[in-house]
This record gives sequence, structure tokens and C-alpha cells, in this order.
Amino acid sequence: MTRGTSMNQESLKQHLARMVILLIGLTIAHLGVTLFLLANLGADPFNVLIQGLLRTEQQLSRLSFVTHGRIHMLVSFLIILVLLLVDKSYIRLGTLLCMILGGPIIDVFNFILSPLLAPLLTMPARIILNIIGCAILAYGMTIVIKSEAGTGPNDLVAVVLSDKTRIRFAYVRVSVDLCFAAAGFLLGGTVGIGTLICAFVVGPVAGFFLPYNERIIKRLISRL
Repeated sequence: MTRGTSMNQESLKQHLARMVILLIGLTIAHLGVTLFLLANLGADPFNVLIQGLLRTEQQLSRLSFVTHGRIHMLVSFLIILVLLLVDKSYIRLGTLLCMILGGPIIDVFNFILSPLLAPLLTMPARIILNIIGCAILAYGMTIVIKSEAGTGPNDLVAVVLSDKTRIRFAYVRVSVDLCFAAAGFLLGGTVGIGTLICAFVVGPVAGFFLPYNERIIKRLISRL
């Protein structure tokens, strides 16, 4: 039975529960993203790619209406279109919610946490905050993935590759993040120590928690 078929047979209550679980995971993940950004040691690998694309565009055409956020949205839509051709069952409503709600959630957490943490951020504390942020991001991401209500477009690249190749998610995620970072760096993006921490922490932490969260979410959904 395919993923799409099994999801179609679920009740409305179960669908809604998956969406709630996704939103909880999305909130946790973006708390991690916010902590990662406050550490200010480099962008995450996907945003290094976006940064590189933006700088390349600025050098070639200098269009004033092209911004980091708009390129991020465009690349996300392109990823969704490619994945629709590969296997449309991976693209769900939650995928669009991840793309739309991520930015506002980060803004809220940044507004709350920035004044509290900024005075405390010496270099050792920034590295620790970066690692903690990446770990929280990975944990929240596993909840989003195992909700099966949708996954962020950039995370879906690793999910689909892991499913199709049968290679452990942790290894695939590290490889995908390193490819994003390398491509972004070649295009002019900035790679910092935080970028490398993110690339090597998120995959293994997510790989550890994926089966654990899968069991919990299946148990919750089956009771509805």
C-alpha cells in the first residue's frame, strides 16, 4: 500500500491530528533555527545556497526586486515541482505550510529571545548555542517528517533520496547539506563554522530521533 493510499483512508480527525503534530514540530524546529541564527556563526547549508544564488544574480543582472526571501521561495517551489514529478505523494498541504509559516515563527522567536541572549553570547557560548539550535532543529524536523502531513521543501530532498535509495536518513542528510553548502560557496555564499556544525549535527540527530518519534506519532494517530 502506498503512502498516498493509506493517507486517503484516514479519518478527518486523523488528518487534523497530523496537521497539529506538524505544526508542533515546525514550531520546535524553528526555535532551533532561531537559536542557530542568534549564534551568528554562519547560515544553514540551504540558506548558503540561497545566499550564493542571490549574490550571483546581483553580479549578473542587479535586479532590485530580487531578494533573499524571494529566491528562497522560488527555489522551494522548484524543489516542489521536481518532487511532484518524482513522487507526488510526498507533497502535501503541510509542505506549503512549512514554507509559509517558517519565516513568521522565526520572527516571533527572534523578537523574544534576541534581547535575552544577545548580552550573553561570547564565542564559546555562541558555539554551544549553535549546537543546541541544530539539535533542536533536527528534533523538531523529525516530528514534522513523521507527521506525514508534509515536510519543508529543502528537508524533503533528503527524505525522498533516503526513501528511494534505502540509505539511512542521517547519511543522506549530511550529504545533501554538504552539497547545498558547497554549491552556495561556489556561487559566492558565506560558509562559517556554524554551517559546518549544522551540516554534521542535524543529520545524525534527526536519524536518531526519527524511529522514536515515528512510534509515538503512530500510537497517537491509531487511537483516534
